[in-house]
Amino acid sequence: MKDSLLLRFTSLLLVGALALPQTSFAWGNVGHRMINGLAMSALPKDMPSFLRTPAAVDEVEYLGPEPDRWRSPAEPELRDAQAPEHFLDMEYLQQLGSLPHERLQFEKLALLHELDPAHVGLQPWQTEEVWERLKSAFRDYRELSAAHQSTAAVQQAILFYIGWLGHYVGDGSQPLHTTVNYNGWELAANPNHFHREPGIHSLFESTFVGPEGANITRAQVSARMTPVLPIKGDLFDAYMHYLQTTSTYVDPLYLLDNQGAFAGKGNKESRAFVEQRLAAGASMLRDMIYTAWIRSADPVPQHQHHSGV
Repeated sequence: MKDSLLLRFTSLLLVGALALPQTSFAWGNVGHRMINGLAMSALPKDMPSFLRTPAAVDEVEYLGPEPDRWRSPAEPELRDAQAPEHFLDMEYLQQLGSLPHERLQFEKLALLHELDPAHVGLQPWQTEEVWERLKSAFRDYRELSAAHQSTAAVQQAILFYIGWLGHYVGDGSQPLHTTVNYNGWELAANPNHFHREPGIHSLFESTFVGPEGANITRAQVSARMTPVLPIKGDLFDAYMHYLQTTSTYVDPLYLLDNQGAFAGKGNKESRAFVEQRLAAGASMLRDMIYTAWIRSADPVPQHQHHSGV
């Protein structure tokens, strides 16, 4: 079975090399910085005070576009390895059924269904893994604080993890990162006559969103953010619900595009649409940061030994 999976995976990689998945960026520099900055500015007051310093907010905001900086042809191995972590094509999920929470288990499941995991996308697994890094760092912060030791180093780690996490949560609020129709309608069925030619991706998330203040302002996005709400239950399940909600906006986005609503200054409906999507990303990021802080106080389960580790 293992040899069969290996051969199948090798075959899929060869095919994938000829057709690399989504390479467009999400939200562009302006949108990602906005999501990270708004999330930091909206953190609850019962979180550590260092998170509210201007320097901390500036660093996390700078890090918003960071994973897109890793997508340069100057670093091709890094570019290709992490490209699938920016999206999840929801159209594949019906044939996969219930999704495992571990990345490697998902990859095995995809291969069993003769799907290349890199073409389905790895967005929720990457996001949860970075979130768990953040929770772990918050736990270290608590322990160092309780022992009256310096927290300067772990504070820097926390800010990096928040900035890194924010990129993927921001990607998750962009409808075109949840569909095979990420840069033009690719499905054979097209009853609404959506545009098939490429270009909608960068038009929507970069040209229309930036520069900041031209069409979309931070104050407008902030006004659409939801009240802070710690995430209950399983984080992966909650994040998948977030992605599924985002995917319901794919058709409305294409309908607006059919109307030319993302050209120039657009119209009231297109501006409201983008504001709502950016606000959804900032709200979810804020809630995930807060949840990581709260859960970092939970007792650590006893270590379970895994063979080969």
